[in-house]
Amino acid sequence: MAQNRRRFGDRKEGRLLRSLPGFAKFIPFIMPQRNDRCIHYEESFEITPLDRRLRALRVDGYKGIGILHFLIAAYIRCISMLPGVNRFVVGRRIYARNNIEIVMTVKRSISLDATETTIKVQFEPTDTIFDVYRKMNEKIEEIKTSNDNNNTEDVADFFARMPRFLLRFALAVIRVLDYFGWLPQSILDASPFHGSMIITDLGSLRIGPVYHHIYNFGTLPVFIAFGAKYHKYEINRKGQVEDNKYIDTKLVLDEGIVDGHYYAQLLQAYRYMFQHPEIVETPPTRVNEDIF
Repeated sequence: MAQNRRRFGDRKEGRLLRSLPGFAKFIPFIMPQRNDRCIHYEESFEITPLDRRLRALRVDGYKGIGILHFLIAAYIRCISMLPGVNRFVVGRRIYARNNIEIVMTVKRSISLDATETTIKVQFEPTDTIFDVYRKMNEKIEEIKTSNDNNNTEDVADFFARMPRFLLRFALAVIRVLDYFGWLPQSILDASPFHGSMIITDLGSLRIGPVYHHIYNFGTLPVFIAFGAKYHKYEINRKGQVEDNKYIDTKLVLDEGIVDGHYYAQLLQAYRYMFQHPEIVETPPTRVNEDIF
């Protein structure tokens, strides 16, 4: 994404939006906690064309490419068109994020006693589904084949060893540093609470999606959960029965970054890409920049 000269009031991970209307700037003061501003939305997306295209890509050698890769690629494409969804609110101010960081929880194996960790992958607004496939697989493989902790686990283990009173004090200090944008870059890189979006694939666990809270700490404005693929028999316009495929999704959205109309544009773009999945196979012809 285009890097602008850092000005007073900007943060390491984003620039302060100065030209927002007064009411938008007022919202974080009326609803200071992220969970105060949550919008809950659910939709069942028809994925018949997407499922067909993903099968063809797997035949072409993209082993394991699936709905998760598409959902992330489609979100990145939405950011290239609608950059407002890549904003965040912290310290009662609204910022445009400098990069795209997707957060995801990963288990090292499918077993009850397997350890769980989070990964954070950085993307460009011009990335395609093939870039997402490569970057996600590299990060997931790194986690699954290593017994060592990643940065997130190292930081968590460090704080967890503290006595409770000291841990509470340390977290209070971290919250103050985050409020003013003074957190070290090393903590921002390790934190699973700072990013553009967090996503979870509950279909892999054979359950439906849930409304997952977004965290009051950090900067994550969107949580997407999706469930397993299922079939629906429907009658088309010609009166014929069709076997269509769907997934259920549930989104929790921070209303502090954009309004409902803006989110509606995001969801309409998502819906269109499910029916035309080839869109995310090539870079966008144009990347829109957020306001100043």
